[in-house]
Amino acid sequence: MSMEKVIVKTRQQIADEYGIDRKTLYRWLKAAGIQLGGRLVTPAEQELIYQIFGKPQSLRKKTG
Repeated sequence: MSMEKVIVKTRQQIADEYGIDRKTLYRWLKAAGIQLGGRLVTPAEQELIYQIFGKPQSLRKKTG
């Protein structure tokens, strides 16, 4: 059985990925009806955010 590395992020890290302020991220999440759990953003929550707002440019794979 392979162990996949679980990476949790802070809300600030997610905001940085999009190049926005943390407060702007809060507004985006509120407008989209997304309520996050604890202080850290779980991989499942990250995937939901990326599905709704698109994958941040910083995370997209660069092609040739």
